[in-house]
Amino acid sequence: MLFNSIEFLVFFAIVFAIYYFPPLQKVQVPILIIASFIFYSWSAPALLLILLLSIIINATVSFQVARISDKKQRFFWALSGVVLNVLILSLFKYAGLLTNFVTDVFNIARSEGSIAYLFLKLPLPIGISFYTFEGISLIVDVLTQKNKSESEANAYVSPNFSQHLLNTSFFISFFPNLLSGPILKSKTFYPQIVPKYFKDIPWNFIFRSLVVGYFLKMVIADNLKDYTFWISFPYYQGFGTITNLTLLFGYSIQIFADFAGYSLIAIGFAAALGYKIPDNFDFPYISRSLSEFWRRWHISLSTWLRDYLYFPLGGNRKGKIRTYVNLMIVMTLGGLWHGAAWSYAVWGIYHGLGLAVERFFGFDKSKNKSPETNQAETKPLWQQLLLDSLSVLGIFSFVSVGWLLFKLPRFEEAVDFAVTLVRNYKVKPGWSHIIPTLIFSLPVVIYHIPHFPTWQNRMKQDSNKNGQKVWSLYQDLALGIMLAMIFLNSGSSKQFIYFQF
Repeated sequence: MLFNSIEFLVFFAIVFAIYYFPPLQKVQVPILIIASFIFYSWSAPALLLILLLSIIINATVSFQVARISDKKQRFFWALSGVVLNVLILSLFKYAGLLTNFVTDVFNIARSEGSIAYLFLKLPLPIGISFYTFEGISLIVDVLTQKNKSESEANAYVSPNFSQHLLNTSFFISFFPNLLSGPILKSKTFYPQIVPKYFKDIPWNFIFRSLVVGYFLKMVIADNLKDYTFWISFPYYQGFGTITNLTLLFGYSIQIFADFAGYSLIAIGFAAALGYKIPDNFDFPYISRSLSEFWRRWHISLSTWLRDYLYFPLGGNRKGKIRTYVNLMIVMTLGGLWHGAAWSYAVWGIYHGLGLAVERFFGFDKSKNKSPETNQAETKPLWQQLLLDSLSVLGIFSFVSVGWLLFKLPRFEEAVDFAVTLVRNYKVKPGWSHIIPTLIFSLPVVIYHIPHFPTWQNRMKQDSNKNGQKVWSLYQDLALGIMLAMIFLNSGSSKQFIYFQF
């Protein structure tokens, strides 16, 4: 069930009405759990069993970790729970990749009925990467809090297992973010599980989130996909260098609009139900360094990798060499999290190398200063603007090249695309592809401009009441235009890109 479908809007309207019906206020959580199960099983009911298995494992393990006094036993339970989560994720997501690798190396048959064939035919449960990470965060958070303080661990683990199972079912299956995040953390979500009231609904926030989210998805991403399709294999081979580069730029815009759009829609619908889920994007294409990009892009994943993988590995506390090794491990695994193909691992290594080089030369520090710090330096405004613009352009180009491995997951095709860029430099630009791509990309560029470092600092310097009123008026006008465009110029409906992850 897609957010951009009529059946979802009808589904949500029904759930919303039942959820806020006063006599049913005491059963709001069970109502949302049932709704989430219906939502998840809409297209493939059998896959609900895997979600239920994840819920039972994580509820049982976290409950045991919270109640056991012996530190070694707590650690054993927590480690077992994390391993089970990883095994389930690996079985359904990476069994095919590993089976192909083993059968190729050892020349094993993949005939129908063989074990290899069964592994290759395992389904990929939608959203499994997201809810598995949430389950792991629950176990680790409970273990960490238990080691610190008994009362902190019990703050969101009920002494009654039935109640904890109910809360955990809700946490892992909460339908607004179930399929593509943002990835929730138990320590921020469980305290929110309290009765919700219709009078407390933040309508203005919801309206803004949904309008911008649906605009990014339905007007920008869904229209751009009809043009970025042409950098699929083998179509790009017939286009010139300028056309292919423009389409790659368009794909970079598309993947942002698609995923940021989903996240904003999820945030909006969660707020309508009284729950705050974290922002997932902070205008990533104005980043002046790669480390800044990863603080702005898919924030819930990057913070998860930092808190539950990078820090436990030692972070940057165990010397320079270990820091670089940790970066490479985290980014490679982060790449593989996105998909069961070696090209995703290469994408992770590509970003890991970029972060390592940036850290080695100190670019991560010089480019991550606040706008105020930059402006406090002796450089004239025009010079700082030029330097920031070149940095932003460089990071955007680096990131866009990496997205090629998402568009062309077969590594040999990505290499062939790069070869085509060199080979077809004399081919005339395809304006029928270039112009629409630039037109549909322009709103995302405009969306980022007010948050550009030097621009944002100048706005702060010039801020006054009249200026704030004018800016608010511009925002309201933009929302009105976006709302009209959703109805007048939406692209053909398409599922969200990150559903495959």
